[in-house]
Amino acid sequence: MTQIQFLDVGWTYKTLAAKMDAAAKRVLESGWYVLGNEVKAFEKEFALYTGANHCIGTGNGLDSLELALRAAGVGAGDDVIVPSNTFIATWLAVTRTGANIIPVEPIEATYNIDPEKLEQALTPDTKAIIPVHLYGQPADMDKIMAFAEEHSLFVVTDAAQAHGAVYKGKMIGTLGHAAAFSFYPGKNLGAFGDGGAITTTDADLAKRIRSIGNYGSSEKYVHETLGFNSRLDELQAAFLRVKLDVLDDWNWRRRNIADIYLKGLKDTPLILPVVPQWAQPIWHLFVVRCEGRKGLITHLKENGIHTAIHYPTPPHKQGAYKHMGHLSLPISEAIHREVVSLPIGPHMTAEQAEYVVKTINEFYH
Repeated sequence: MTQIQFLDVGWTYKTLAAKMDAAAKRVLESGWYVLGNEVKAFEKEFALYTGANHCIGTGNGLDSLELALRAAGVGAGDDVIVPSNTFIATWLAVTRTGANIIPVEPIEATYNIDPEKLEQALTPDTKAIIPVHLYGQPADMDKIMAFAEEHSLFVVTDAAQAHGAVYKGKMIGTLGHAAAFSFYPGKNLGAFGDGGAITTTDADLAKRIRSIGNYGSSEKYVHETLGFNSRLDELQAAFLRVKLDVLDDWNWRRRNIADIYLKGLKDTPLILPVVPQWAQPIWHLFVVRCEGRKGLITHLKENGIHTAIHYPTPPHKQGAYKHMGHLSLPISEAIHREVVSLPIGPHMTAEQAEYVVKTINEFYH
């Protein structure tokens, strides 16, 4: 039977094995494993790729968000507007600074935060907004930034799923005051372990971020602030440099698969992703919605097609946020009950995507 994996991280190594092995050898032989030349080179290359002036490597995507918030002065007593529909890391970053979460419902068609609902979420203590480019689709940043500028709010975009996505001709990474990236292995630009980065055009903000993530230190053994240890390591930076070279090509492969899905599934009852004219998503995930998803998931699995659910439970219904469980966020709750993520990635062929389409159409007809 045909087997289509939802994710195949091993494929990425096998495809780039010679270059990955050379990168690892280069680092191991250098004798320098923390904050060395590989990190410096990757930061320069990723800043150039995103169009940002500065890139700071971090330990992971969650740290990227928290570091950006802390560098902007967000802390206890502040309110931060976040999407109600997102992975919990977006919320955790706010909580870790001591600030309060103010959730805002998404636009159902795009799953991203609804700019029209920001006004009603504003409080006298609101200090920041975290728009998420969920599933690799850009949020509507012009409207969000106009609102933020009107109310003097800091904006850090959660770009953990959006490496290479484009908004109105502009690369994700420079649309807010800062952008937080994750390099978790399953991301479009994924390491072989954890890692993250922050991009910004603000030199002062970049300096503060770098200091906070390095024990609050800009100079060895001189600690200006209460910082913590969150640094991209040399080995992961070397691997990411190899993968950055193929990122656009691999994103193109994802777009090709997404096009096959959008065309081939348009006559099914599935609710398909909607892409605004101004957005060029990179399809980190291809998420559809359907009632009674269990039957579809079972049918696909029986035919060798592996799926996932991103995400089964919204943040306000998680035990970590049980004090917010009383909130009524019906759009997010409906989304989390109905979403199914179809396999997508550079490891897939067009023929495999067509097989997924054929199998889903058989289920509904």
